[in-house]
Amino acid sequence: MERLIMLGTGNALVTRCYNTCFAIQDDDEYFLVDAGGGNGIMRQLQDADISMAQIHHIFLTHEHTDHLLGMIWMIRMIATKIRKEQYEGNLRIYCHSALVETVRTIANLTLPKKFTRLLDHRIQFVPLHNGDTKHILDYDVTFFDILSTKAKQYGFTMRLRNGQKLTCAGDEPLNEQCVGYAESSDWLMHEAFCLYSQRNQYDPYEKHHSTVREACELASCLNVPNLILYHTEDDNIERRKALYTAEGRLYYKGNLYVPDDLECIEFDEVKFLIPVF
Repeated sequence: MERLIMLGTGNALVTRCYNTCFAIQDDDEYFLVDAGGGNGIMRQLQDADISMAQIHHIFLTHEHTDHLLGMIWMIRMIATKIRKEQYEGNLRIYCHSALVETVRTIANLTLPKKFTRLLDHRIQFVPLHNGDTKHILDYDVTFFDILSTKAKQYGFTMRLRNGQKLTCAGDEPLNEQCVGYAESSDWLMHEAFCLYSQRNQYDPYEKHHSTVREACELASCLNVPNLILYHTEDDNIERRKALYTAEGRLYYKGNLYVPDDLECIEFDEVKFLIPVF
């Protein structure tokens, strides 16, 4: 089985859903991307029926609290399983090189030594540089600097087992200098802070984010057949899927996904709608 599980879909300040993070399932193993802003990651994994023992690879995109702090809980919980001999192998944490010391420092300040002594042993950091490719599960994953103006952040692109190309642009608009990584993608994961019609209410540009319209226009320009929107506001959580889909359809004719927390997207069900852009 090869699928995407959206553990969280919200931006940093949401209270009606969890912060954006997700897992890519490859049969019985999972590649976790970010962990949200706290111990809510444990509930999301539990509700998704994902065991900590099935996670051996975690990618941390950047240092913001809504992506980083859940990682400390992951370290604590997996370290606990290691100590109880309930975890086989090692955990590898991938992040840009400057972020390694940030995670290490927070862990050392907040976790008991019985857990942190596992850092650099059973819990290993893998420092990333722009353009690095790492073999994770069955995938070659290429990481790239999204050229954020706020905090250094990496996205990634990978080739799925079914031959499709998946690109995650991080939580900012895809920089034109990074378009080469997204070209020829079958799936594009892109943030959409709010509806374009509500841009004056949420002021996404001040936060270096985009809207549904702009994300859809980008996907249309790139001829991406499948677009996944995430990292949104949650004021319209009950109607978010309908509202975002309706606005997105005005600018994008491919397969548009606006997932809720814990929603799964099956990559094995190949969807190559030929859009008329």
